[in-house]
Amino acid sequence: MIRACRANDAAAIAEIYNHYVRETVVTFEEAPVAAAEMAQRIADVSARYPWHVSDDGGTVVGWAYATPWKARSAYRFSVETTIYVAASHHGRGVGGALYRALIDDLRTRNVHSVVGGIALPNAASVALHEKLGFRKVAHFAEVGRKLDRWVDVGYWQLIL
Repeated sequence: MIRACRANDAAAIAEIYNHYVRETVVTFEEAPVAAAEMAQRIADVSARYPWHVSDDGGTVVGWAYATPWKARSAYRFSVETTIYVAASHHGRGVGGALYRALIDDLRTRNVHSVVGGIALPNAASVALHEKLGFRKVAHFAEVGRKLDRWVDVGYWQLIL
């Protein structure tokens, strides 16, 4: 079930996210995030943009949200999206369902451009974005350093 994120989802979201923080280069965050900090992030994002979770029988197994692409006013019709799925739920369609729900919500909010940034390589995320109609628009080499290696970032865009 896809639903709006609630403040009490913060601990589950932080637990899933911290796996990616500690073990992968998917996020460039390097220190685990406490549940209280995640609750604040949820409140900040949800005040203006959608944040959805996938709820599997009362357990959060993934989430997707949008934030402003840039701060200047002319960018107000563009957002950057973020999506994470618990490792235990990869390959079950959670990511696609979450992303479709987020995109549908963004269409109702007068959003024109959706941008997804992907730490590379990440074949699963690239496939998800392209399956939903995003196309690659940029590739930055070695812009992040994590887990003792340089990491590229690509950007995919969907015009609504």
